[in-house]
Amino acid sequence: MTVASMVMWSVWAAFAVFLAALYIYRSGLTRDEEDQVFLDDSFEQEKAQQAVIVARVNKIEPLIRVFRWLVIAMSAVVAVYYIRDIMVQLNILN
Repeated sequence: MTVASMVMWSVWAAFAVFLAALYIYRSGLTRDEEDQVFLDDSFEQEKAQQAVIVARVNKIEPLIRVFRWLVIAMSAVVAVYYIRDIMVQLNILN
């Protein structure tokens, strides 16, 4: 295993682990989320709690999108690296 492939796999793994951590954190936040509409004023506390949950989830959504695309991009880099390596081994590329 070359140094380049070790670095490539390490970067991919770091992105994937961070993305998994973000998904776990988001699932922990949304565990207490309610799928209901509060129409009465007596539910102001519940409405405020739901607003806090939604604000936290909305805050991490851009990070999730960025790291999802980074994992996809690194997966493509890994695939291209090994396809190129196969082509070099078969003497298709020099």
